[in-house]
Amino acid sequence: MSVLPSTQVGSGGYFGTWLVPQAGQAHPFDPTGILMAVNLPLPIPEHLTPIKGLQLGCAEAGIKKPGRKDLLLMTLAPTATVAGVFTTNRFCAAPVQVSKQHLASGKGIRALVINTGNANAGTGEPGLVNANMTCNAVATLLGCDAAQVLPFSTGVILEPLPVDRILAGLPAAQANMKEDNWYNAAECIMTTDTQPKAASRTAVIAGKAVTLTGISKGAGMIKPNMATMLGYVACDATVPQPVLEQIVRRAADASFNCITIDGDTSTNDSFILIATGAGELIIRDAEAPECKALEAVIMDLSQELAQMIVRDGEGATKFITVRVEQGRDVEECRKIAYAIGHSPLVKTAFFASDPNLGRILAAIGYAGVTDLDVGMLDLYLDDVWVARQGGRHPDYREEEGQRVMKQSEITVRVTLARGTASATIWTCDLSHDYVSINADYRS
Repeated sequence: MSVLPSTQVGSGGYFGTWLVPQAGQAHPFDPTGILMAVNLPLPIPEHLTPIKGLQLGCAEAGIKKPGRKDLLLMTLAPTATVAGVFTTNRFCAAPVQVSKQHLASGKGIRALVINTGNANAGTGEPGLVNANMTCNAVATLLGCDAAQVLPFSTGVILEPLPVDRILAGLPAAQANMKEDNWYNAAECIMTTDTQPKAASRTAVIAGKAVTLTGISKGAGMIKPNMATMLGYVACDATVPQPVLEQIVRRAADASFNCITIDGDTSTNDSFILIATGAGELIIRDAEAPECKALEAVIMDLSQELAQMIVRDGEGATKFITVRVEQGRDVEECRKIAYAIGHSPLVKTAFFASDPNLGRILAAIGYAGVTDLDVGMLDLYLDDVWVARQGGRHPDYREEEGQRVMKQSEITVRVTLARGTASATIWTCDLSHDYVSINADYRS
């Protein structure tokens, strides 16, 4: 596999050209200029690659507030295959239930419909009726079966879905359909996000060109399995359904299931992978080298989209990587990483740039690894060796810890000295603005 040349700006493997808001300028999605994602430049619409076999249309349906794009319709070529993973929250939203049923029907997905402003969760039987009504309306517009439509919703929980507004907005979304509409689509699915999240990849695999573009949304109620997030990645390759299902699970585990902002698992999380079958690359076998290469590009793009969510965490001022190494298995490494990433005490210390790093050790201790020998543990904060063999490193100086804590990007690394397994998650700090945003969310 080779990745075609592309302009890169900043870190994190972003492909394409980006608009970077200048210090002191008002953010386009936050006119106050107060809130801004952590080192996350804005995508330029022209550099989000259209995907053959997929079109997107946006509309202003007035679902929660007037004058904003809040309804997205995607249509897919008949050759497309679609796979997804969804929230593990037992109170999963009506559209999640319907989407899972429609994917299981095996009829071949022809459209996705997404609304923001209302989650259609905690809505009981009427919520299911409204989700199915939305699918029926899309099917009538497109001339397909209702089971070939996947519905998605994001927004306020426990509020009835204003399905009449969605149905009224669908013709406008259909009239707006085009291949190069990814930037508008990314805007269309935002809730408390301060900016759209989108990225593209172009690669050559086995001598065949393949293009990929994805969008995501999410800023709060973010915890693995998965998060108050929606993620959509599309490529123009031909991929059999069973193979696509394997890829989407592995991609989710390495990306959207490795992020946490506040430890809350949403009712509506959905990550959808689409292969339109309209391009040159044809995958026939999950074990073929070209399939492995495609999966690597999908995983890379998915990780970028997942990290965008953390960088745009509600009120976030710092992007934090937590890596746990030398564990017995990945599960225990993840337990420890999430204990650190979820801890309000750890996260507020990062917000304050206060090297109160004993809080990290405490989080490791209650992570649930019952036979952990803390006397073997080392802790690093970027290049600073903080704790050695379970205690404060004799050469550690607090001013060195504070130097790192003041950075906007920080890596916490823990070595357990009990094996070869490792795990990495991404999180952010917890600020005053997080409380303010969530206190005012319904207003």
